[in-house]
Amino acid sequence: MTLLLLVSLVWAFSFGLIKGQLTGLDPNLVAFIRLALALLVFLPFYRPALLPPRFQLQLLVIGAIQYGLMYSSYTAAFKLLHAYEVALFTIFTPLYVTLFHDLASRTLHRRFWLTAVLACAGAALVLYQGLGSTGSGSFLRGFALVQGANLCFAFGQIAYRRLLTGWSGHDHQLFALLYGGACLVTAPLVSQAGSWPQLTRLLPQQLLVLLYLGVLASGLCFFGWNRGARQVTAGVLAVSNNLKIPLAVLCSGLLFGEPLNGPRLLVGFALLLLALVLERRASR
Repeated sequence: MTLLLLVSLVWAFSFGLIKGQLTGLDPNLVAFIRLALALLVFLPFYRPALLPPRFQLQLLVIGAIQYGLMYSSYTAAFKLLHAYEVALFTIFTPLYVTLFHDLASRTLHRRFWLTAVLACAGAALVLYQGLGSTGSGSFLRGFALVQGANLCFAFGQIAYRRLLTGWSGHDHQLFALLYGGACLVTAPLVSQAGSWPQLTRLLPQQLLVLLYLGVLASGLCFFGWNRGARQVTAGVLAVSNNLKIPLAVLCSGLLFGEPLNGPRLLVGFALLLLALVLERRASR
């Protein structure tokens, strides 16, 4: 649980950075750069001799979905939606985590669904401030892209948990494979869009943002998140997917002077905490 909370704190800063600095770039290029940097962080720890070939292939596929497809869809949504709308539409991830867990285990966990709904309600209360042109084509495409990203990220979390059940090695010895699979997805998309020349036109501030997002927010934080996902119940994992939302709002208010709705933030955060407490007590 500690790992999931620490990662949520780091991710709380990412929404504004992407919208403010990177929306002029091809989203597939942004995704590839982030994932390539993350791959470079973990490549020195990769131990292929310890991993059966089929196991490595499964990790490549998980990484391609959880990070490659997720990032391309998520970053593309910022061209169609406001940053707060992208953040708002990520709140459904707990439901997808619960869905994939129940499908994989072939069991309906009503408790997980209850806590996931509470987590969604709490996050929605914190973020909702009206929506843009909800009937427009760009809005609907943006919403669909965020939900696609949510589904990919939720699938990867559950697939990684199940695949590593009984694994006696260390996560850092195999994690480069996930980023490798993601790069195999995003690199062809960049080539298809003809966006490689944008690399030569990156501004210094964009390079710094990409370095932060690639090494810390993607590399170290996704590693910490998936490792933390193996240490908690699926219910706690589902709820934790929304912890970054009230933390992001709080950081924006305290550090960047953005307006805060204190009562809504407190009530929304209380709902998230209630969901966590209910799940942890029930699991014990």
